[in-house]
Amino acid sequence: MTEVNSKKPGILAKFYLALYNLGQTLGWSYILYQFIQHHTNSSLDATLWNKVELSLFVFQNAAVLEIMHAATGLVPSNTIITIFQVLSRIMIVVGVILATPYTYAAASPGIPLILTAWSITEIIRYFYYFLNLLNAVPYIIIWLRYTTFIILYPIGITGELLCYYAAVKYASAYSNAWSYVLPNTWNFTFSYLYLLIGAMLSYIPIFPKLYMHMFAQRRKILNPAATKKVH
Repeated sequence: MTEVNSKKPGILAKFYLALYNLGQTLGWSYILYQFIQHHTNSSLDATLWNKVELSLFVFQNAAVLEIMHAATGLVPSNTIITIFQVLSRIMIVVGVILATPYTYAAASPGIPLILTAWSITEIIRYFYYFLNLLNAVPYIIIWLRYTTFIILYPIGITGELLCYYAAVKYASAYSNAWSYVLPNTWNFTFSYLYLLIGAMLSYIPIFPKLYMHMFAQRRKILNPAATKKVH
């Protein structure tokens, strides 16, 4: 995503990236605050999704800028990987939760799971990037950046799959929902249900690879001496 390494951006680019990462840090902190407030204030009538819908939509979709950052060389991230990472999250928010009635994905037990995992992960990640631009990253932030995923990643994946499952139930009950069926002028068919199922099945090969890659990154960053010995 918005990785920052030895390839230094220019002054204006650095200022922009600092504002972007700080803004995302504050945005996800606000989402976490809303999540906590919902569960600590019993007088609130709104559902959890009603509480966080707008802020989650804004700050998650703002990550589209990271595709532009990578594609233009503003940051040295892999564009294809960035596209996958960003769009997979947007698919959950827009293509699953917002695409189904509130009684389905938005009411799923997956919502509190993804809010917990996503908000904590993103607060740490964006704050790490912000401090890195200032060359002032304390070890505790580095440690959190490359350790909290061990618990948060499985929690987030579980929450995402639960949201997908709720959307699958909706698409199964209403087969024409968001689908384009034959016959039609374009002689083309699209099934929202099959899209959801395909996306869920993609987690089987992708999740283990990404999870193991993150462990490899953790060893490389937190224990570089041991990594050199292995090689």
